[in-house]
Amino acid sequence: MEDKYIEINGNSLTLDDLINVVRNGYKVVLDEEAEERVKRSRKIVDDIVENDRVVYGITTGFGKFADVTISQDDCKTLQRNLIVSHACGTGEVFPIDITRTIMLLRINNLAKGYSGIRLSTLNTLIEMLNRGVHPIIPEKGSLGASGDLAPLAHMVLPMIGEGEAEYEGERVSGLEAMKRAGIGIVELTSKEGLALINGTQVMTAVGALALYDSINLIKISDIAASLTLEALRGIKDAYDLRTHVVRPHKGQIDTAKNILNLIEGSSFITRQGELRVQDAYTLRCVPQVHGASKDAINYVKEKVEIEINSVTDNPIITEEGDVISGGNFHGQPMAISFDFLGIAAAEIANISERRLERLINFQLNDLPPFLVKHGGLNSGFMITQYAAAALVSENKVLAHPASVDSIPSSANQEDHVSMGTIAARKARDIVENATRVLATELMAACQAIDFREGFNLGCGTQEAYNVIREEVEFIENDKIMYKELDKCTELIKSGKLLNNVEQKVRLLF
Repeated sequence: MEDKYIEINGNSLTLDDLINVVRNGYKVVLDEEAEERVKRSRKIVDDIVENDRVVYGITTGFGKFADVTISQDDCKTLQRNLIVSHACGTGEVFPIDITRTIMLLRINNLAKGYSGIRLSTLNTLIEMLNRGVHPIIPEKGSLGASGDLAPLAHMVLPMIGEGEAEYEGERVSGLEAMKRAGIGIVELTSKEGLALINGTQVMTAVGALALYDSINLIKISDIAASLTLEALRGIKDAYDLRTHVVRPHKGQIDTAKNILNLIEGSSFITRQGELRVQDAYTLRCVPQVHGASKDAINYVKEKVEIEINSVTDNPIITEEGDVISGGNFHGQPMAISFDFLGIAAAEIANISERRLERLINFQLNDLPPFLVKHGGLNSGFMITQYAAAALVSENKVLAHPASVDSIPSSANQEDHVSMGTIAARKARDIVENATRVLATELMAACQAIDFREGFNLGCGTQEAYNVIREEVEFIENDKIMYKELDKCTELIKSGKLLNNVEQKVRLLF
């Protein structure tokens, strides 16, 4: 199969491009203008070193050591020391898609030509990404200001023949991985170590993938709500667009339209006063709740797409040859965004779990207790709600914002930090938990629908039901439930459920 490529220029990387590279195997190539910018920036660094100018990060130490001047002879040692001393990460290792995203975002950042790296060094990182040399990067250890220093240092270790990497499914030394891939190691020189590790690429990588998954998940939440609305014979009137245009939040209106389109043609759905006058909030207020999360996710998407095409290095080497020491490495824009993303995803899980309760609680509906025949002998969906409740409770803990915390570092030189990488990791975990909660609701809604006869599902919900029933059968008698829930979860994660439904109904976001 012929390789597919994304051209990298530092300015136009999209979230979809990112996913194609890190999950779909696209390779990257640097465009010619980016190459010229990198060369121009590097020449400025070389001139500074040759003329013995004192410039932070090029001929000085780092952080509190900014006042220590480094000689030309020690420049290479300085850059190597920077990488090995900063590789202090701990915890679980990032999965490959996150590691690839970190590498891609660092490449795109360096391609802008404001960091002073050599083109050959940048090409080494590109080769590693294209050939599948994936550095072993621990998840924990970044403060999210002065860049994601510790995890990015782990990314660089294999480039200099150190650390560890995954290559062709095997975890080996960084040097061995580079040898097997046929990539030469690099001897870093002036400014290059700092250029590779000073930036927000780790938090942005983790958060960008969580963002992408949350965009798909928010659409799934509309599908799940629609199935539950039908299973409980909910009232359509609350989705009348005349209600929503007088409170014209985009997410709210889009959600109402999505639900109406999904249930189009359904005979399960009732009208106001037909069976009851009003539904509970978890059925009636779906546009308001899902819509608020949609609007939040759209805000985060805007910020992420700015960040992935931004310069987050320090110092910045301008086109005019000036070297400016600033604070673009500070992760606060991403920290607040990913805290917001976590809250948005947590609320989607919260309302989903409450809809699940309405499906299985016979005191709240006219269905068999816990959606099973021969209750008592069978527990049915009873404990699925326990597990979902545990996840949403955990999400409430995780949704506490990381960005409101700060601990000074580097002898109080770096006295305010973002904790943005923690915010991103929390958002990722919340999205993962929310995925399982929605999978549980989807499965329960299909089970409830099967207890009703003589009705037709809507055009979109019928397709969702069909996809789920291809993998998960009606639960006649108790069986090992996690295996069934795993199947439904995979339908969400693989994109199969959403893709099939969107062939029938295009969902707004």
